Amino acid sequence: MTPVASGARWARGRRAVAVCAVVLALACGGVACSDDGGGDNRGSTAVGTPSAPSVPGIAAVEPPGPARDLEDAYHKVVVNVLPSVVQITTDDGLGSGIVYDNAGNIVTNAHVVGSATQFQVTLATGAQPVSAHLVAAYPPNDVAVIRLDNPPSDLRPASWGDSSALDVGTIVLAMGNPLGLSGSVSEGIVSALGRTQSESADGGGSSAVTIPNLIQTTAAINPGNSGGALVDLNGSVVGIPTLAAASGPNTPAPGIGFAIPSNTAKNLADQMIRDGRVTDSNRAALGITATTVVGRQGGTQGVGVVTVNPDSGAAHAGIQPGDVITAVNGTPTPTQSALSELLAGLKPGDVAKVDLLRADGSTATVDVTLGELP
Repeated sequence: MTPVASGARWARGRRAVAVCAVVLALACGGVACSDDGGGDNRGSTAVGTPSAPSVPGIAAVEPPGPARDLEDAYHKVVVNVLPSVVQITTDDGLGSGIVYDNAGNIVTNAHVVGSATQFQVTLATGAQPVSAHLVAAYPPNDVAVIRLDNPPSDLRPASWGDSSALDVGTIVLAMGNPLGLSGSVSEGIVSALGRTQSESADGGGSSAVTIPNLIQTTAAINPGNSGGALVDLNGSVVGIPTLAAASGPNTPAPGIGFAIPSNTAKNLADQMIRDGRVTDSNRAALGITATTVVGRQGGTQGVGVVTVNPDSGAAHAGIQPGDVITAVNGTPTPTQSALSELLAGLKPGDVAKVDLLRADGSTATVDVTLGELP
């Protein structure tokens, strides 16, 4: 698939991934910014859509029992959960959020808040937007918390489910504000678990962030869905829609979207609300800053070490600035994105074998006890 370049129209809404292109599901604030002419929302279910008109000479037929039961289940979930989904607006665009508690805390994506610290939040009641401020953001997992300045008394916090109990095939609904169409719902299934995706701002080897353990879903995720709710038929939030795949520039890949598991989002949100930051990421780190190294023939050569954090696993193992990391545990790391994806599958405290190309042309393999990503 062709990587998608960063584009201003969707306000940070495009990112490339190592295997396929991925689009951050963040809208620029209206349907007019869509490349498809303003919102072909096939697969979306609009709340309150009228029934099809009757046809003369043909009697109306009630759907069979199981179909009617499923329709009733969908309706119940929408009625119970949609009031907990909000629209978040910044100077750069808009996204979605989930009411977390009665104190006015709202969970969303870090890429929705971006560099902003002040926001306008439109609640599901349709009342005038209310102001909010940033509590904290954690870009490595793309999770953030904002807080309403004056929370209304009728807030509807969402119910959070256990994402570790999800199975492939579980029916889910995605709720948010795609392309600025507030209160939209799409349906699908969990199509895979444990995905890792890297977002890149330029479509090249440099990685902005790598997100592990994502839920893959067929529920339609479009710009503006970011930060909304992926819910099961019990009405519990099991994920936060975050990314949508694309097969090429401005070419969405239908039926391939990704969501942050609810257990991850809730754990990070609790830390940010309690401490104002994430204190326990459970993400492995070498303890370096690095960049992708391009060889003389134009191909990627590995990951060049720029700085080494004092007292880090890399420092204790003797890794130095100027070294090039070519593999970890025997798996090649031609780009920073590839290295990030490998580390995303490891845990703090693990010992990793790191292959190095030294500045003098020699090679070495060192054992690194991995630290924790701050």
